[in-house]
Parts: sequence; C-alpha cells; structure tokens
Amino acid sequence: MLDYSQIILQISLLVDAGLVVLIWMVQLIIYPSFTYYKSENLIKWHQKYTNSIAIVVVPLMLSQLTLAIVAVFLKQNFTTILTLLIVLFLWIFTFLSFAPLHFKISEGNTNQKLLKLLIQRNWIRTFFWSLLLVFHIIIYISV
Repeated sequence: MLDYSQIILQISLLVDAGLVVLIWMVQLIIYPSFTYYKSENLIKWHQKYTNSIAIVVVPLMLSQLTLAIVAVFLKQNFTTILTLLIVLFLWIFTFLSFAPLHFKISEGNTNQKLLKLLIQRNWIRTFFWSLLLVFHIIIYISV
C-alpha cells in the first residue's frame, strides 16, 4: 500500500528546493541588480522580468500550497499544520507586500528607497522558504 504522506513529502522537497534556489537567486542577484538600472531601463526590464518569473514562480507556489493542503487532509499533525501555516504566510506576505512594490515599480517609481525595501523585505521570504526546506529535509531523514 502506498504511503501518500511520504509521497507528498518527497514531492514537497522538490518544490521547496526549487523555490529556495529561486528565492536565493532573486535575493542575491535579481533584486540587487534593480538598483543599478536607470529608471527608464528598469521599468522596461521589470515588465519582462515579472512576466517571465511568474512562469516559474506561480506553478511552484501553487504546487506548494496544494501539497500543504493535501498533506493536512491526509495527516493532521504538527508538521503538516506548521507547513500549511508557513505556506499561507508566504502567500499573504507576497501578495500584500510584494505585489504592491512591484506595481509601484511598473508605474515608474524606481527610487532607491523602494528598491532597497524590496530587497530588505525579501529576506523574510528567503528565510521562511529556506526554513521550510530544512524542516522538510529533517522530517524526511527522520522518517
């Protein structure tokens, strides 16, 4: 008999790893690079960037959310509930904090203060996505 909880955990590890690689690239390379663009060039690049990155981010985040919800339905315990809470926090934080910042950049607000705020706030997502991956690795190893 298949242990669906174990399969969900294995797939979650892959999705988490994809998001962690992505968020660290965004944090260390992509967002800091915004501060080097002239305003006109950043506005043009930002539109291409947001459309392109969405192709990668949206499926990963939707997968992570779906897996977290399914895991809670399969087995309600500290691990699955904590995972779902972290994923929900990341969704809420992304849409309430980052969507407005990116919208401002798209509208032409490219001042250094806004760009630095984007970088500073992104450390929170970087931390929680990294924490989630480590958490799942520890669980996977201990099972």
